[in-house]
Amino acid sequence: MLPTQAPAVAQVFHTVLAHGPLSRAEVTRRTGLSPGAVTKASAPLIEDAWIEEVGPPPGERAAGRPATLLSVRAARAGFIGVKVTAEELFCVRTDLTAHPLATRRAELDSQDVGSVVQAIGKLVHRLTTGQGARSAPRVEGLGVAISGDVDGHTGVVHRSPFLNWRGVPLARLVEEATGLPTVIENDVRALTVAEQWSGAGAGLSSFAVVTVGTGIGAGLSIGGNVVTGAHGVAGEVGHLPVGGDRMCTCGNVGCVESIAATQAIVEQARQAAGDPKLTMADAVRLARGGNRAVLAVFTRAAQALGLAIAAVANLIGPERIIISGEGVAFYDLFAEQIRETFTAQAFGAAKDCDLIVRPLPFEEWARGGAAVAAQNLVVPSRSRTGGVRA
Repeated sequence: MLPTQAPAVAQVFHTVLAHGPLSRAEVTRRTGLSPGAVTKASAPLIEDAWIEEVGPPPGERAAGRPATLLSVRAARAGFIGVKVTAEELFCVRTDLTAHPLATRRAELDSQDVGSVVQAIGKLVHRLTTGQGARSAPRVEGLGVAISGDVDGHTGVVHRSPFLNWRGVPLARLVEEATGLPTVIENDVRALTVAEQWSGAGAGLSSFAVVTVGTGIGAGLSIGGNVVTGAHGVAGEVGHLPVGGDRMCTCGNVGCVESIAATQAIVEQARQAAGDPKLTMADAVRLARGGNRAVLAVFTRAAQALGLAIAAVANLIGPERIIISGEGVAFYDLFAEQIRETFTAQAFGAAKDCDLIVRPLPFEEWARGGAAVAAQNLVVPSRSRTGGVRA
């Protein structure tokens, strides 16, 4: 563990971990601490080999005395991240900077909580005892990324519609199964942390990740912090009301997800094509082939997504919105309508927000879980009561 949990030490370490290498002056600017406080907080971290002093990046030359940068020692600790889907587990072992060292995946035989926890335990065991495990940094924690209403502070999955879970104390159960300190997080927020550290959000003052697929979600990074909200549900753009009479998995009518999530598109395409056995692959093929009725389903879904993305831009004014998830595999059917709707609904300069499409495999979502676990080493994010929120 860290040499001390003093707030200034944790703040300096977290800043260097997420944004480094950084000069002390830049750490001072980002944290708001005084130069003396940064120097004092850095000392025990350097002494205990959590961070180190390095020179400027190769090729960079500054007039006068070269700047000394603070950088995290990647080999000082390791972490494991797990992404849970309805069908599979994706598992990544990383170093302290969330750089992947090894990956594993396993199919789920059941969505039963006990079965999933047992499968996570087996997968983690494979990563910690398999080839190369001895030479990897010691694993200090585990982060589980899962869809739905997830409270990282208590370690409870309040509701995950695609797994049909309610009130599951997942962090405690996984910790008991693996023996590792465990933190859980909404999967989109975990992915946002990974993008903040070493992805398309690195170095930006604000950005958002909007994911399209089984569900529709958003991760919001503002001022270097990924926002969870007071109740752990920040970024649920899939449940913004956009009209219509379709029932959503949340129980409301007219949500973005009720129109634009994968299963919603399949259901609407089946009705449009008059084929109750139509799959998503069939729907994509028909839409690309010019079937007007099925293409209209994708157009309507793209309108809902454009409204959701514009709402994100209007609310937080990010520099960039990253669009990812399984749905980007057929983004060509969305692109034009999303851009048109976004441009029409984004207010003023929000239209200048950079929209990029970034396909990311589920291993990246798992890496986000490892990054959240690394953050938890610095600033513990939850109590260990496992209690269920009223």
